[in-house]
Amino acid sequence: MASYDFDHPPDRRNTGSIKWDKYAGGDVLPMWVADMDFAAPPEVLEALRRRIDHGVLGYGMGPAELKPTIAAWLQRRHGWEVDPQCIVYVPGVMTGLSAALRATTAPGDLVATTVPIYPPFLTLPQHIDRRRADVPMLPAEDGRGPWKLDLDALHDVLGQGARALLWCNPHNPCGRIFGVDELRQVAQACLESGALILSDEIHADLLLSPGARHVPMATLSPQIAERTIVFMAPSKTFNIPGLVFSFAVITDDGLRGQFRKALRDVVPWPNILAYEAALAAYAHGDHWLDELLNYLRGNYSLLLEAVEGLGPVRMAPIEGTYLAWLDVRQLGLEKPGEHFERHGLGLMDGKEFGLPGYVRLNFACSRQLLTEAIGRLKRAVESA
Repeated sequence: MASYDFDHPPDRRNTGSIKWDKYAGGDVLPMWVADMDFAAPPEVLEALRRRIDHGVLGYGMGPAELKPTIAAWLQRRHGWEVDPQCIVYVPGVMTGLSAALRATTAPGDLVATTVPIYPPFLTLPQHIDRRRADVPMLPAEDGRGPWKLDLDALHDVLGQGARALLWCNPHNPCGRIFGVDELRQVAQACLESGALILSDEIHADLLLSPGARHVPMATLSPQIAERTIVFMAPSKTFNIPGLVFSFAVITDDGLRGQFRKALRDVVPWPNILAYEAALAAYAHGDHWLDELLNYLRGNYSLLLEAVEGLGPVRMAPIEGTYLAWLDVRQLGLEKPGEHFERHGLGLMDGKEFGLPGYVRLNFACSRQLLTEAIGRLKRAVESA
C-alpha cells in the first residue's frame, strides 16, 4: 500500500493561491485560511487527468455511483446509514446554508449561531435580511481545557424565537468534537422551540483525538433528523476546496423538497471535475486520509509543546480540524493579527470570528514549515 509524502508538499507560491499569494513578495508564512498545503490524493489527481484528457468540459451530472459511494463513506467512517436519495449536491457549504435559510425562514427572522465561529456564519444572516443572535462558546477557566457551549444562552436565544441554528461540528475555530450528550441537549432545545438545525460538518473526517468519533447531528433520532440538514464535503478532508463541491443530507422528504426549490435556477450545479474528484476521493481515499491524520497529529503535538512553553499564550485541546485557536489576550495587543504579520506569521485575527484577543493558526503544512512558524510565533510573543 502506498505511503504518502507530506513532508515535501508542492510549492504554492505564484500559483493563484488565495492562501499563499496574499503575502506575495513578503516574508510572511501563510497560516491563516483553512486549506492544507498538501497535494490531493493521487487517485483524485488521476481521475481529474482522465477527465481532462477526454477534452470536453461541458455541463455535467453526478456519476450514478457517486451518491452510493458517499453513503458508503458515511457508513464506513461515521457509522451513519444514509439513503443515497437523501443526498443533494451543492457547490459549497455556505451556498447550501444560504439556500436552506432562504427556504425555511423569512426576512426579519432570527437566526442563532455560536461565537466564536467561522466568519461567514456571522455575515450570512444579514446578507439575506435575517437577524442574528449569538450563543457564546465558553473557554475553560485555565484556557487550556475544551470549550463548551453556553446552553443557558442557547435556550434564551431560542426562546426569543430563533427559527434556525447555524451549528458547526467539529467546531471551527474552537476545535471541539461535540459528544452525544452535548449534541442531544442542543438538538432537544431546538426541537422544543421548533428551530431548524443547519449543521456544518465539513471537518467531520479530520479527527485528531485518539479514538475520537464524529456523531452526525441527524443520527441522534428520527425526530431530530426530520429537523436537521447536515452539510459535508470532501474539500477539507482531501484538500480540494477549489473545486467547490459539497452535499447536504436531508432525510425528510418535505424539507428536502423545500431545499431543492431554493436551489433551482439560482444555484449552479457542481462542475464535472468536482464530481470526478469527489467520487475518487470517497471511493479510494481511506488510506491517504489515515496517513494524513497521523501527520497532522504529529504537527499538533509539536505545536502544543511549543505553546505550552509560551507562558502568556494558551491553546485549548484540538480534537478535530487542523486549526489551532490561540488565546493571546495576555499579550495586550490591540490588533493581534497585524502584530504577528509584522513578525512574519500570517494568522486570522479572532475579531473576524466574533471574539477579539485570539488568533487562528492552520498547521496543515510540512513539519519544516511548522517548525519555522513556531520560531516566528515565539519571537512575536517575546516582542509583545
